Order: sequence, then C-alpha cells, then structure tokens
Amino acid sequence: MAQLERLLKMAEDELTQYSTDARKIEKLRRKIGLSVSAVEQRQVKDELLATMKPSIFTNIVEEQRQAAALPFWGIAGLGLLFGISLNQPVVLLVGVVGTVAAFRIQKWGWQLQAKRLLLQTLEDIEARISQPQNH
Repeated sequence: MAQLERLLKMAEDELTQYSTDARKIEKLRRKIGLSVSAVEQRQVKDELLATMKPSIFTNIVEEQRQAAALPFWGIAGLGLLFGISLNQPVVLLVGVVGTVAAFRIQKWGWQLQAKRLLLQTLEDIEARISQPQNH
C-alpha cells in the first residue's frame, strides 16, 4: 500500500504540470520504470483497480471537479454574505460547511485524476513491454 501511495503522490505532482496527458504519462512512466519493478507494478495496478469503483458520480467529479464543487462554493458565498449582512451565526455556519464541502469535492476529484493518470501510465508500461520494439 505504501508503494501505491508513493506512486499516487508522483501522479499528483505530474498533474500540477501544465502539459498534455501524453507528456504526463511519459514523464511518469520514466519515474515508475526507474523506481518500481515489474512485479510491484502489477501489484500496484491490482490495488489501484480494487480501489477505483466506477460510478456516474465519481466520473463527474473526476472529469469536472470544479463544476461539481461550484454549487457548494455558491452556498459558501451566500452563507458568508447573508451571515455577515444579517448578523446570523447559523447562516455563517452554512457558509463554512459549503466551503468545506467544495474543498473536499475538489480534493477528491484531484485524487481521482491522479489515480486515473497512474492507471493509464501502468497500462502504457504493460503495452510497451508486451510489444516488441520496432526499429
């Protein structure tokens, strides 16, 4: 499990870079190839597939995490606006809850994207190993 967490951190680091998915996979593939054996790669892939449960909601959060969190950012803003202007602590609490919910949705989407990038990279490595090199 520690290997999976380490590779997910590497994938999250690649997500911070402004580049294409193919470039991110290429860079991550090199890092994984240098630090993880083929057996460990298969184990990590199996663990990763076990943790990824596809559903409509997770697909939306993964692909559009900011759009999924947008209603909660709106609730947070309105809660702060009305809580301060009407001097209502309960409405301020709604703003805080909206902020926490929006942040967690975006963080969850980020983690789902990192898992998908790592899975694509591991599949790319397997495909390159199974195909002979053509020169």
